[in-house]
Amino acid sequence: MKKFGGFTLAEVLITLGIIGVVAAMTMPTLINQTNGAQYKAAYKKALSAISQGVTLNVALDDISFADTKSGTAGSTAAPTGGTSVASLLASRMNVVNPTTSAGYTLPSTGLYPEGKAPDTYLFFNDSSMFAFKNAQDGTNCTMSSSTSANNTGCYGFIDVNGAKGPNKVVSCDNGTTAFDTYSAGVKTSADACNVTSPTDIYPVIYYDQTILPVTNAGTAVLYGK
Repeated sequence: MKKFGGFTLAEVLITLGIIGVVAAMTMPTLINQTNGAQYKAAYKKALSAISQGVTLNVALDDISFADTKSGTAGSTAAPTGGTSVASLLASRMNVVNPTTSAGYTLPSTGLYPEGKAPDTYLFFNDSSMFAFKNAQDGTNCTMSSSTSANNTGCYGFIDVNGAKGPNKVVSCDNGTTAFDTYSAGVKTSADACNVTSPTDIYPVIYYDQTILPVTNAGTAVLYGK
């Protein structure tokens, strides 16, 4: 009689149990890494798209962020005799839903400096969203003004997947979400930050023809490997 080698039922069950434990331990890390890579790529794409839209507007209409006028919150309609930030972007980008909130739930802190709360949310056709204060004169959105009171830049934030969660502000691994400081368009704050788990919300500063991350965490994601 021939004897055939094989595994017993108990051995198979033990092996499957070990595989299950290992998978349970590693899957969350793999999922976080995958989501983080997607958020990072989407952030770079959104930042580039907005920057290109403004650059194109300057080339064709000679109007930058600094030349905009106060517009209506949640509307891409141009103000009388001028261009708002929302109408500037809508003229060069595919805005599918301009709104004042669209049910978007804001995290409590870390999105914008005090008094800079957004009133307009532009949702684009790739599901990303840019929030900013449309009812704001563009003289604040410059770093080249001779008037120091206006030489401050304007603030907003990008959510790379719109209203979809987790709606969490990107932070350094040590939890830091502090805003960068600028002087005449040159960042003067430190960049010491590591971000191993990028999230979906990125505070930004925009002025003249420029839009940039305004936290060390956002800078680390944009320029990191």
